[in-house]
Amino acid sequence: MQLLRDLIANEALFIPLLAWALAQLSKLAVNLIVEHRLELRRALSDGGMPSGHSATVTALMIVVGWQCGLASAPFALAAIFAAVVMRDAMGVRREAGMQAKTIKEMTQVINDMLLQRDKHIRVEKLKELVGHTPLQVFFGMLLGATVAIVYCLAVGMEYGSPLN
Repeated sequence: MQLLRDLIANEALFIPLLAWALAQLSKLAVNLIVEHRLELRRALSDGGMPSGHSATVTALMIVVGWQCGLASAPFALAAIFAAVVMRDAMGVRREAGMQAKTIKEMTQVINDMLLQRDKHIRVEKLKELVGHTPLQVFFGMLLGATVAIVYCLAVGMEYGSPLN
């Protein structure tokens, strides 16, 4: 029990994880509104609106900045980490997702041709939703910032003084 209490008391761990969980749950709602169906697997998948990556690293950056101060080395590390993760989510990972979509379409053509010869041959499909659009990253950032700021204000955390 003490271990669990310690993990929950660690704001720099708990708040980013909370922001990630809320982002993932938000994906269910967005999918329900846009696609008119509930896909529970979206709650644990990458990609989509809002970005769970952005929510997580933004919440981490804000909590660390609030605890340690904006002039601290831990805040600098968290800010650079957040920038790299969000840039990667919009760049390399998004490009990989677009490539996966193209490969998936080509695979479908190959599958159709192979199925005409042998009903047991199948080519594996790739996951497409691995990256994020700038809008998905922005809303993830907004969600992560909101979660972190609301938490810090709600518990009365003073700037530059960690509670734990």
